[in-house]
This record gives sequence, C-alpha cells and structure tokens, in this order.
Amino acid sequence: MKAFLLKIVLIIPIFFYNWEPAPQEFQGQAIYFAKSSLELGSWGARMSEAQKKQVQARLKNRLEKTFVLNFNKSESVFKEEEKLDAMSGATDSWGNNFSRGEQYKNVQENALVQSQEFYGKLFLVKDDLPAISWEMSSETKQIGQYACFKATASVPTEDLSWYDFSWGDLRNSSQDTADASGEGSPEPEVKMTEVEAWYTPQIPVAHGPGEYWGLPGLILEVKTGNTTMLCSKIVMNPKGDLKIEAPDRGKVTSKMDYRTTIIDKMREMRDNRGRRRSR
Repeated sequence: MKAFLLKIVLIIPIFFYNWEPAPQEFQGQAIYFAKSSLELGSWGARMSEAQKKQVQARLKNRLEKTFVLNFNKSESVFKEEEKLDAMSGATDSWGNNFSRGEQYKNVQENALVQSQEFYGKLFLVKDDLPAISWEMSSETKQIGQYACFKATASVPTEDLSWYDFSWGDLRNSSQDTADASGEGSPEPEVKMTEVEAWYTPQIPVAHGPGEYWGLPGLILEVKTGNTTMLCSKIVMNPKGDLKIEAPDRGKVTSKMDYRTTIIDKMREMRDNRGRRRSR
C-alpha cells in the first residue's frame, strides 16, 4: 500500500508539469484613421465655397491618412498606408518629403528608430522616445468593443513633429538664431501641444500611434489641435507572425541633427531659387 501511495505522489507532479501551457508570443495589429481639418485663415476668407472644396479635395491625401501599428509586448512598428492622389492618380511625392517614415519603438529600452527620406536621401533617426507626463482621468468611453480611459498631457510641439517641416520653419529658425545671438536675451519660447488620449487596459501594452506611448493600455484615440487619430480595427494574435523589426537603411542621425540638416537644406534650396530669379 505504501508503495502504491508513493507512486501516486511521484506521478501527479509530473502530470501537471507536462500539461503546463507554453508561453505564446503576444502580437496584435491596429488600424488608425487620421483626419485633420483644413485651416485656411485670412487666405480662405477671400475664397468662395467652391474654391475651398477644391482645395480640400486637392489636399485630401494630406488631411486624411491611414496607418498600421504592429505590436508585441515591448516593440511596435507604425507606418502609413500609401495611397494614390485622388485627383492626379499619383503618389504625393512632395508631401512624402515632410511626412513620417516607418517608425519602430521599443518601450522597454526607451528606443526610437525611424526611417526618413528627403529628396531621395535616406536617413535613419535613432533617439530616445519622447518623455510624456500623462495625467490620468477616471473619465471613460467605449471605442468599438473596448472600454477606454482618458489621459491628457502637454508636450513640446517639436517632440511630436520633429520630422515635419514647412517653409515657415526657415523664418522661425532664423528668428531663434537671431534671438539667441543677442547678449542677455531670453530663451526662445517652447511651443506646447495639448494631447488628449484614450487607452484601453483590455490590451495591456504601452504602445500607441506615432509618438504616443507610456499608458497602461493600447492607445486607441489621440486628439491634438485640429487632428484626430482613431483606431478603426484591431486584430489580436493574427495568423502568421507580424514583422516587428527596426528599419536599418540610411544615414544614422538623431532627431535634433536631422532637423538641423533638413532646415539647412531647405534654406539652401530657397537661396538657390532666389539667385536664379535675380539673374
């Protein structure tokens, strides 16, 4: 009888050990739709409604974008779905020079790697993730099948749009340089962007679209200024492995050095155009 009991004691631990489920890699894919309202300002006041609609149709690809976020527990890849221009049937090559490239984030290592292209030249931007001090709220709402909580933050605008440029940036950079050169002059004012985010603890990862991250659940919606980015579809653990790898092509640089390089290049282009006109 003792021998029989001993066999039971020995067999039962082995039985449970053999049936312990193997850990699985956690993966997911989220689709985001981003829409920005067009602010024409004083220029738009002189336009008819028909002209405004024509401008909006022409800029549709820049005002409405679709993005894909592939993620696991610690890593994510975020990129835009390229589409043809609604009027010309071509891709927006000019806009691509000032848009976000493929973006890799590793929240465990606080690492960002982003591929950028400017007039055919590839850059590989490696830097830290932006520091976002979120203020959590108890306010909730439903997005699809997910219960979401609200969080807000005030973030330096340049941290969120370091890859985006306009010709107005040349004037601003020149003014900042002039102000900084003055003895005893105050530090240039840091522009801030107010961010409203909605995240779901039902998907317990610290990822989000674009620069946004660091909440205790996947960020499904972000509002900043005149732009809203909303998750329209989520697929958890899809069939087949998702590609979640950092881009590796291009000249390695930091966010600050990348901005300096592009602004210098834009200034050179502007000056060359001015010299041609003066001939």
